[in-house]
Amino acid sequence: MFKRMTNSIRLFMTDVRTELKKVSFPSRGETVGSTAVVIVFCIIMSMYLSVVDSFLSWLVGKLI
Repeated sequence: MFKRMTNSIRLFMTDVRTELKKVSFPSRGETVGSTAVVIVFCIIMSMYLSVVDSFLSWLVGKLI
């Protein structure tokens, strides 16, 4: 039982190493570029939602 478990763990670790060799990690430039896009998008969406919220608050205030 112990030998079978050891072989299973060894096979798993070999498979993990094989799969990690297939992984392509982004370069520093790609990471910085993607981060900048996400930050700009978040800023634009927060400004849009702020404008919509202000308008809806004004509209509800006028209706009540």
